[in-house]
Amino acid sequence: MERIYETNSPQETYALGRRLGEDAKPQDFYTLIGDLGVGKTVFTQGIAAGLGIKEPVNSPTFTVVQVYEGGRMPFYHFDVYRIGDIEEMEEIGYEDYFYGDGLSMVEWGNYIKELLPERRRDILIEKDLQKGFDYRRITITEVGI
Repeated sequence: MERIYETNSPQETYALGRRLGEDAKPQDFYTLIGDLGVGKTVFTQGIAAGLGIKEPVNSPTFTVVQVYEGGRMPFYHFDVYRIGDIEEMEEIGYEDYFYGDGLSMVEWGNYIKELLPERRRDILIEKDLQKGFDYRRITITEVGI
């Protein structure tokens, strides 16, 4: 199933992420895809807020995974943009996160398709400058659910 949302401000993008975080269940898995500067971090901060996480949330660009445990379940936030090969994911023990008791979200998940769980939500955030600078089209596709 595919759902399309449109937001017109960072606050609306954050609010949509927050609703997803509020509805998340342990072992849920999201991929997040979108160009640089499209609002992936704002969306992710909303998800974290929906999980009840109070600490600052930033993209784990240089650490691959950032773990947040201050909410109602752990939140495993991956950024695999700089992953050179799948062995790097194995070295950090990705399966413990992907199949753990929290919510896993992988930015640039399309880079590691062969490792992704069969059941997940793929989230694509796109800009359309003709509709405004802050306009975002957010497509959520359920895979195997």
